[in-house]
Amino acid sequence: MGKISPVSAKYIVQAKIHIEGAVERPDVIGAIFGQTEGLLGSDLELRELQKSGRIGRIEVKIDSKKGKTDGTITIPSSMDMTETAIVASSLETIERIGPCDAKINVEKIEDVRTLKRKYVVDRAKSLLKGMIDKGPESSELMDEINKTVRTLEITEYGKEKLPAGPAIHDSEDIIIVEGRADVINLLKNGFKNIIGLNGTSVPNAVAELSKTKTTTVFIDGDRGGNLIVKELSQVGDVDFVSKAPDGKEVEELAKKEIHKCLRAKIPLDQFKEELQSSNNKPQKYEKKQDKSKDYNQKNTKHKKTVKKERVHPEYAKQFKEMLDELTGTRGAYLLDADMNILGKVPKKELYNTLRSLPEVDAVVVDGEIDKNIVRIAENSNISYLIGGKVSETSRKVKVLSAENLN
Repeated sequence: MGKISPVSAKYIVQAKIHIEGAVERPDVIGAIFGQTEGLLGSDLELRELQKSGRIGRIEVKIDSKKGKTDGTITIPSSMDMTETAIVASSLETIERIGPCDAKINVEKIEDVRTLKRKYVVDRAKSLLKGMIDKGPESSELMDEINKTVRTLEITEYGKEKLPAGPAIHDSEDIIIVEGRADVINLLKNGFKNIIGLNGTSVPNAVAELSKTKTTTVFIDGDRGGNLIVKELSQVGDVDFVSKAPDGKEVEELAKKEIHKCLRAKIPLDQFKEELQSSNNKPQKYEKKQDKSKDYNQKNTKHKKTVKKERVHPEYAKQFKEMLDELTGTRGAYLLDADMNILGKVPKKELYNTLRSLPEVDAVVVDGEIDKNIVRIAENSNISYLIGGKVSETSRKVKVLSAENLN
């Protein structure tokens, strides 16, 4: 008789058998074929189904004790669900095996594909755990591959063949940077709506493009970047300005720093006001601030007055809604660099949770931000820390209270 390969089986019929007497395995198999013969018609005859390979080898396991026999019957099937169920039901019509009364009960019909999917999921979890246990090398390798692929996506824009990302034509928002190295760095970190100036002068193509798109100029943290903003605002249309930290260039920034800078972008008018204020600041004022350093460290109230934190209105609204939701819960929301909520945890579990979730970029907590929470945030390289009240500030983390969000 033909056999069905376990690989091609779609369903497995699992049945239990109880016999009031001692019998052998061939007796059971003979009863299955004999007593179901002609019951379901020629299309579902067990012998014919086996010959055609639609029913596999019938496995019978029995054990006789004290004059009674119990066991299991397993039948693999490559037929469809309905046909398999009909054949399985026919087994329960068998009432005698040899001279003994018998009862067969079909317990279940397993979908082999479901079992395989479960195996795949369990095995994937095991493999993933092994990768994580080995340390950061695996994720670093994936990041390197992704960055290489993204770098290959660099395109050329306009007659000047300016370096740009693949989404520069389709996106309604664009990011203008200074050079090709800046474009490559942003591409590596997932930004595709970017274009480079290829120098300090503004090409006509970029000036015209800025008039049809919502434009953010992302400049280096030096005086040259300020000049680029000034020129582009004269020949084009600039909506927002984002600046790298002082002394750093956009091409040097890591992913977290890029997100932090772009989230802190400000309107062009505000940038001009801050630049003008900085240019008009007298030198003696800088010295005076240095002399009062010790006083500022001792006087928390004075320190808060001097340091006025700013946050983009879009994120301020989101943070405020989260604070309202958390009121009285003694919990904390964890957010990634794109401000997506990763989860909610009790405040007392913040330390352990942040150690296991390096992708957390912002934390919104119920109640007061004290010294312990600030220390935890600094050790975890958090960018934003938001709470109802603030009793401790930080140079590494942007600490915001409810008042800062109004």
